[in-house]
Amino acid sequence: MKTRICFFILSIIMLFTVTVKAENETFDGVDAKSYILMEQSTGRVLAESNPDEQLPIASVTKIMTMLLIMEAVDEGVITLNDMVTVSENAMSYGGSTMFLETGEQLSVNDMLKGIAVASANDGSVAMAEHLAGSESGFVEKMNTRAKELGMENTHFMNTNGLDEDNHYSSARDVAIMSRELLKHPKITDYTSIWTDELRGGKFQLANTNKLIRFYTGANGLKTGSTSQALCCLSASAVRSDMQLIAVVLGAPTSDKRFSSARALLDYGFASYKINTLATENDYVCDVEIENGTEKSVRGIVKESKSYLSEKNNTGKIEQRVYVDDGIKAPLEKGSRIGSIEFVCNGQKIDDVEIVSEYAVDKKGIGKIMKDLILGFM
Repeated sequence: MKTRICFFILSIIMLFTVTVKAENETFDGVDAKSYILMEQSTGRVLAESNPDEQLPIASVTKIMTMLLIMEAVDEGVITLNDMVTVSENAMSYGGSTMFLETGEQLSVNDMLKGIAVASANDGSVAMAEHLAGSESGFVEKMNTRAKELGMENTHFMNTNGLDEDNHYSSARDVAIMSRELLKHPKITDYTSIWTDELRGGKFQLANTNKLIRFYTGANGLKTGSTSQALCCLSASAVRSDMQLIAVVLGAPTSDKRFSSARALLDYGFASYKINTLATENDYVCDVEIENGTEKSVRGIVKESKSYLSEKNNTGKIEQRVYVDDGIKAPLEKGSRIGSIEFVCNGQKIDDVEIVSEYAVDKKGIGKIMKDLILGFM
């Protein structure tokens, strides 16, 4: 049972109706077998055509490779300074490479540069072996992670995207894993590099993603091209706090993949904006607590919430705050004590939990008796 304690109109004007380009509806300037445009924070699709068609994706595969590396870094399994020893197997991979030599050692940091900037096939295999003992073991982890993310039209056979039977994904699935990768802010330190160097300046890096230099706000993510996949790209860009992901698969030429991604991104930035509904750890209200060493506890927002809206259609957002009944001590830090509901034009658009900012202990028996005596005086 919840008791509403207040509601009010947010001071900012937001938009309610969101129009999505119909599936297979074409954009001027987009030439590809499949594409999708997604807003990163909400995961909302703004445009799509054949988004679930299973297609080879070439080196766009490395988005999953980088995701598993970043997850291992953030979980403390490895560090960016760890040294990776190159095997003969990793060295043997051709195509796009960072020219690794058998027995050579480079840091995880440098390996990520090679993978993100130069699309290094040998670096991808070296990192796979470092993390999983073998490339095949790492590929199993890639497929497991794809299933966890709900990527229904994806199956990996290798870490780098070289053409191979039964190795495929879809525009929607690429957008899903791109969105997940962007949840690791450190990754754009690598994917947004235009030029850099390795081995003390002996090896020069130049980004295969030309949008990094020529599109305002571009910060990633990965190119790919093979004879079967043609030209592919997962392009990400951020402007005014809105991060968009444009995935283009099966473009006939390299120029077409970049112009197609540009057209999608231009449409998204021109048509939509992102608005903050709530920010993690922001104070909401004080909530009374029974039998606690404190009479009340500060309630804060559990997680940030954003709302995607069209630029040409306005509506006011109501923020309704509710407090749960019967909040009792002991109470752990981060315990749910209520919620905020966001409503536009009478329709709920989102909600977020209110949690305790700190723990509150239960009163001891002595304090309870003292309070009872004082209550009778």
